[in-house]
Amino acid sequence: MSDADKPQLYLITPPDLDLETFPDRLAACLDVADISCVRLTMASRDETRIAKAADALREITHERDVAFVIDSHIQMVERLGLDGVHLTDGSRSVKASRKDLGADAIIGAFCGNSAHDGMTAGELGADYVSFGPVGMTSLGNGAIAPFDLFEWWSQMIEVPQVAEGALDVDLIRQLTPYTDFFGIGDEVWAQDDAAAALKTLIAAMG
Repeated sequence: MSDADKPQLYLITPPDLDLETFPDRLAACLDVADISCVRLTMASRDETRIAKAADALREITHERDVAFVIDSHIQMVERLGLDGVHLTDGSRSVKASRKDLGADAIIGAFCGNSAHDGMTAGELGADYVSFGPVGMTSLGNGAIAPFDLFEWWSQMIEVPQVAEGALDVDLIRQLTPYTDFFGIGDEVWAQDDAAAALKTLIAAMG
């Protein structure tokens, strides 16, 4: 498989990040790999804290011509100079978000393991849909996005798909022919050297 045929990489920030250290860790990852998009995903509901994180990471991503989107907070996209939003409620907010943000904004939708919700999101104007978790995890309700969902989607649907959640080397190797993006987060941030961990996952794509 040529590099042009391999899935693109999509980095997902930790839900709680240290602004003293994380920007350098992110920059190191962006400098060792060709990253298409970074998603700011924060557990905090402190608007000031989110804005500070967005400001710090936007500078790093845009210096490298990498798209930068935020999880859920539609009203913060334009104010913070971001490229778009990642919606976590499936297809429900896609139409309104597209109306609010315009044609040029990136709008993604997390659709769990529901092909139907993914198709609806695409029909309503989502630029991509995300399915996951792919690997086994105790988080959420325990439902995973099965391999055959990605295989079917890649054959039948043109809207790009992201595989994310509890990825490992074996899952990446298995899904490489069938997904457009890998959404990578804790898989690298949980390691001391995130950039090295990212290179290991990339190598699994062959």
